[in-house]
Amino acid sequence: MPIITSPHEFNVEDLFVDLNGCTGRSLYLKCEGFNFAGSIKIKAATEMIDAAELDGTLAPGATLVESSSGNLGVALSLVATSRGYRFICVTDSRCTLGARQLMQTLGAEVHVITEPHPEDGLLGARIAHVRRLCAEGDDRVWLNQYANAGNWQAHYRTTGPQIANSFPDADVVFIGAGTTGTLMGCARYLREHCPAMRVVAIDTVGSVTFGTPAAPRMIPGLGTGVRPVLLDESYVDDVVHVPELDTVRMCRHLVRAGFLFGGSTGTVVAGALNWLDRHAPGGSFTAVAVAPDLGDRYLDTVYHDQWVADLYGDAALAPPAALGS
Repeated sequence: MPIITSPHEFNVEDLFVDLNGCTGRSLYLKCEGFNFAGSIKIKAATEMIDAAELDGTLAPGATLVESSSGNLGVALSLVATSRGYRFICVTDSRCTLGARQLMQTLGAEVHVITEPHPEDGLLGARIAHVRRLCAEGDDRVWLNQYANAGNWQAHYRTTGPQIANSFPDADVVFIGAGTTGTLMGCARYLREHCPAMRVVAIDTVGSVTFGTPAAPRMIPGLGTGVRPVLLDESYVDDVVHVPELDTVRMCRHLVRAGFLFGGSTGTVVAGALNWLDRHAPGGSFTAVAVAPDLGDRYLDTVYHDQWVADLYGDAALAPPAALGS
């Protein structure tokens, strides 16, 4: 019987969903949403705060400041309040209402950016706002998830080994790319310990992470308007870019089987199936994909018929054609 004293101590680490029944593929989804923060970001949040406390960057009474599209903000809100820190999250208008409300319920102050930077988009505007906030007080600490080594080290210590231990003979692993912390931590571990296992990054169309043109994106989580400092493409075997229309349709396909996953997970699964269709048409590969979050924070967006139809058209309400209804 687990007994914990702090919320970040609980995380389900070994739950995989066999998606063969939903997708017709030997694809196992590592579910990272079963913790009090509701996403994989609890790992990075805890790692970065632990390191900042250890090196003296974080002192009692400090105020954390961070830019986040949602999930990391929720995770930092949870860890900060449990350890006695104030937290200011700088997000933008794409952050879901559920994530904003949850951060505020956990005691965070949320600043919503609505005007993009002329070159670096909404992310660039968020980071500029973070810098202004930190300049206003010596007690304010920016962990900077975009360049903080703790972001990828958390997954080198946890997520990577968990995949290798559960599926040591997997042929390919699919991991979404946002800040690329999860991607880099897992890829580094798997390159060292399972060198035959291919690592495929899943990005969203409109993201500049892998050198493709910037374009508007409405679903928070994966993708970025500024190339991630943490990214080292030498650890990545392939990249798949997924249109948001495919993300929405995949989320809504999975929920028909009772699996309510977040937008990032829909993107990863859609990208994984795209890659498998092209590289393993006979279904001979064993594949693992990382599901960063659950879908409860997307009820007013990805799972809201009017929101979907307004942005992507009525076609988005239909299931992916290759998977049927």
